[in-house]
Amino acid sequence: MEEKKFDLNSLIGFVLLGAIMLWYFYTNQPTPEELAKQKTEQVQDSLQKVQENRNNTEPVENTSTDIIANTSDSLTFSDAQNRLGVFAYSAGLPSAKQHETVLENELVRIKISNKGGQVTEVLMKNYDTYNKLPLYIIKDHNSSFNLSFATQDNRNLQTKDLFFEPTLSKNGDHQTLSMKLKVASDKYLEYRYELKPDEYMLDFAIRTQGMGDAINTSQNINLDWDLKSFRTEKSVKYENQYTDLRYVYNDGDFDYMSPMSDEDEEDVERVNWFAFKQQFFASVLMSDAPLEKVKLTSKNLVQDEFIDTVYTKQYHASIPLQAKNGELNYDLNMYYGPVDYTILSKYEGKNLDRIVSLGWGIFRWINKYAFVPVFAFLSSFIGNFGIVIILLTIVVRIIMSPVVYKSYLSSAKMKVLRPEMTEINDKYKGKENAMKRQQETMALQRKAGVNPLSGCIPALIQMPVFFALFRFFPANIDIRQKGFLWADDLSAYDEVLKLPFNIPFYGDHVSLFPILASVAIFFYMQMTQSQQMNMQQPAQEGMPDMQKMMKMMLYLSPVMMLVFFNTYASSLSLYYFTSNLLTLGIMLVIKNYIIDEDKIHAQIQVNKKRAPKKKSAFRERLDTAMKQAQEQQTQQKKGGKRK
Repeated sequence: MEEKKFDLNSLIGFVLLGAIMLWYFYTNQPTPEELAKQKTEQVQDSLQKVQENRNNTEPVENTSTDIIANTSDSLTFSDAQNRLGVFAYSAGLPSAKQHETVLENELVRIKISNKGGQVTEVLMKNYDTYNKLPLYIIKDHNSSFNLSFATQDNRNLQTKDLFFEPTLSKNGDHQTLSMKLKVASDKYLEYRYELKPDEYMLDFAIRTQGMGDAINTSQNINLDWDLKSFRTEKSVKYENQYTDLRYVYNDGDFDYMSPMSDEDEEDVERVNWFAFKQQFFASVLMSDAPLEKVKLTSKNLVQDEFIDTVYTKQYHASIPLQAKNGELNYDLNMYYGPVDYTILSKYEGKNLDRIVSLGWGIFRWINKYAFVPVFAFLSSFIGNFGIVIILLTIVVRIIMSPVVYKSYLSSAKMKVLRPEMTEINDKYKGKENAMKRQQETMALQRKAGVNPLSGCIPALIQMPVFFALFRFFPANIDIRQKGFLWADDLSAYDEVLKLPFNIPFYGDHVSLFPILASVAIFFYMQMTQSQQMNMQQPAQEGMPDMQKMMKMMLYLSPVMMLVFFNTYASSLSLYYFTSNLLTLGIMLVIKNYIIDEDKIHAQIQVNKKRAPKKKSAFRERLDTAMKQAQEQQTQQKKGGKRK
């Protein structure tokens, strides 16, 4: 058998032949222009087959879907979009790439991407975050704005994945951006954005032209907007309490989702606008004509207030759109800006001022027509907002001083009558005489011209003011990042000491203004305790000991102020501190210089000698009922003795 030997010449020949083949393929590979031409021809062939299939109603083996399925995994998005067929025209345009167009004025900078035609960045030019970073409402994919629909050849498309062609035009400071998703040069879906100077409001429209043969309008066309709200304020807990989803429907009805819920969902009809609200900023979608139905969702993303977080809430809105005559035509507005009452209230008839958390009912009424204009007036010529708050407090206390006087006067009258009421209690002792005791006490007060409720009514009148201001300061963007004394931000807590640990309900820091407010409220309640005791009738059998309850409140109220206000806005604590100091001063003036107990006593004696006033119908019925109850009690007592 012949032995095989290694043939060096053959090896060299094979190597040379391989090198020649590699050189040939390399020098003859198609250019990028030729590749693009081949792709276009491939799409055109696919479109032709689809059209033939529609005309002949016969199945076609190799549709554009097959083309995508048979391509390699390394296929680019633009290539895949070309093979969708219906929107191949738009995919072949030079704009079919990642690029952003900027709309900008003195207040806001908005970036809109070719991909999806959606807003990808919103910068508030005149605001910073609590840690002095640029304040963005939208950035880093925290928002997604998407229109989903079916094509005539039964493909489901998402505009967030498709490329739009931008056309920017300017007329002075007025900027208009047209973003078109094209089927052909005269057939397209358009997002139209318009930004005017000195405006946070962005005009926005969704329109189609000649899309009846591309979009299947018999199936759902849905607009979805998702947004995660950024944390922008110092206290995550406090900011999250004022971060919620708000909406107006039926041309004026207002509602909102509780910011304290872990997750909330509502199906709302005839929606005029909805707002993805942060404490001081909002993203709003408005419609000229009410949106027939909107599904709104809010989810809380803050699990632990002491863990640093980027987002506070996850918002979602799902809006079914209706095509008329095969076309979409919606005139909308987008508002990206501050939750500022002055700015939002200028859009008359829109009720956008409801985005501002001024409270409900009478509390909102007091804020809207009293505190908002007074605060605006004072701040128009005073630059220090801490002083503005103090002056506002003085104004409130002066207006409420007649109420304080009325309360103190009623207390003084009850103090003068107290010895006589004690005599009545001693005369009619025992549970069996409770009704008689009450009748005699009321008769004495009526003769003396004293109403025991007159001291309570002033306190009730002050309560709406208290709760209105509790809502006013956290919603007032004017005091955001404005300092006073040691507080660097009146809309946040005034931290003077950082603790290395967390105290339950209190926090991981010490705020000074709540401490001062707690001290002031302690002395205020200590001074008013004797006044309140004068308002109480002498202790009766079976009744709770009011003195013990009031002593408990004397210590409980300052502790509650200290604990709960530690993480609240320092403006609130500054107001309550100043208010309690002023009230103490007013009460001292009333006690020492205005009210004369001797004169009050003399007047009461005169009142007793006067003919009794005619009883009101209510008082007559009350006395009759008490008399009947007393007689019934007496009869029951006699019957028991006979047995």
